[in-house]
Amino acid sequence: MSIKDKVVVIMGASSGIGEATANLLAQKGAKLTIAARRMNRLEEIVQHNVGAEILPVEADVSRADEVQNVIDKTVEKYGRVDVMFNNAGIMPVNNLAEIARDEWQNIADINVKGVLNGIASVLPVMKKQKSGHVITTSSVLGYEVLPGYAAYSGSKYAVRAIMEGLRQEERSNNIKTTVIAPGTVKTELFNSINNQEIKEQLESMSDMPGADMQAMQPEEIAQAVAFVIDTPANMAVNEMVIRPTGQEV
Repeated sequence: MSIKDKVVVIMGASSGIGEATANLLAQKGAKLTIAARRMNRLEEIVQHNVGAEILPVEADVSRADEVQNVIDKTVEKYGRVDVMFNNAGIMPVNNLAEIARDEWQNIADINVKGVLNGIASVLPVMKKQKSGHVITTSSVLGYEVLPGYAAYSGSKYAVRAIMEGLRQEERSNNIKTTVIAPGTVKTELFNSINNQEIKEQLESMSDMPGADMQAMQPEEIAQAVAFVIDTPANMAVNEMVIRPTGQEV
């Protein structure tokens, strides 16, 4: 089955990579459920894609019942789930010595627990179908660790481990898994950084004219998501690392 008419659930769809992916897949004829905490942003996506089949659902990925509601409403409307894109994430970064316990908790709740909630909600549906595809956004920092990023990197390493476990456990049920690991992308993710020094450094690195590293656009990552969704049933792209050409890490 090509992208056209596939049923795709996108968590964290209100901005950035999630929004860009929703717009691209809508253009390609997919049937979409888009979920995030900001319902007004989801409604804007619906209005932007006149004629597309898009179901907006308000949900916080850290709450299992709300994620389950997203899947239940999707099955009620479309009858199945072909693709689950766990894209919600935050990136508060600080040195461990800052003892930023609230940040650590939020990272665990959204970046790790959110992915587990997504898998837990959709897996029974996909096992019953004997088919499906779970895609999760990780990061190049799920492969590398830098000072100030230990907790964030830890969450993204966890995502890779969870997704590899899912691949091994469910491959016999024809359930595909993909980890998308972007480098620097121009999204609202920087807004979750409370350390102003790091935040300003990242923003300036990707904005300077003539800089070695030009940040990627969300639409470019959306193209990668569309590519892996469109692969044949017998082919799974399990991990995809996508960096700006000039990015060092």
